[in-house]
Amino acid sequence: HGHSHGHSHGHSHGHDHADYDPHAWQDLSNAAIYVKNIRDALMQVRPATAQAMEANANNYLIQIDELDAVTREKIGQIPVESRRVVSSHGAFAYFARAYDVEFLSLQGWSTEQEVSAADMAKMIRQIKHDGIQALFVENISDPRLLERVSEETGVRIGGELYSDAISAPGTPGDTYLKMFAHNVDLIWSTLMQ
Repeated sequence: HGHSHGHSHGHSHGHDHADYDPHAWQDLSNAAIYVKNIRDALMQVRPATAQAMEANANNYLIQIDELDAVTREKIGQIPVESRRVVSSHGAFAYFARAYDVEFLSLQGWSTEQEVSAADMAKMIRQIKHDGIQALFVENISDPRLLERVSEETGVRIGGELYSDAISAPGTPGDTYLKMFAHNVDLIWSTLMQ
């Protein structure tokens, strides 16, 4: 599903997803499915600790539901016509569908191929034509391409989104829920300016 532009910046992180989009966890409802499946499997293999696992999983599911509600409320404050952003690579299709934000990217799901000059020019034209006002780099990507797009369009980079990896302990994205909340807050604050 989704689409792949087949582009990359040549800055390899071994980040090739082949022909599918693995970023399903960018939709909190999918994360809830993961938690339930992990809970159920662990309860089967460790029945002695099943009660504690169920309690912990249920607590985490409540946190996921609460963050999902906050996400929907914040994104709902952004005018629909302003919910268009550009990110480094195509890691946010699930987020886009779940929360009604259009993400454009210079690269598809993989960061293994070069971005052509024609692709770059096309993105710059689209940003100018559509009045897109938000560019985001990702914590796993080389920011130079989006810095160039920013220079060419006059659209500032709104900050760094967590796309594929959480961050070091003590930083804003050091857990899944903190990472997701960081992304939502950054998108909201940038698009509401």
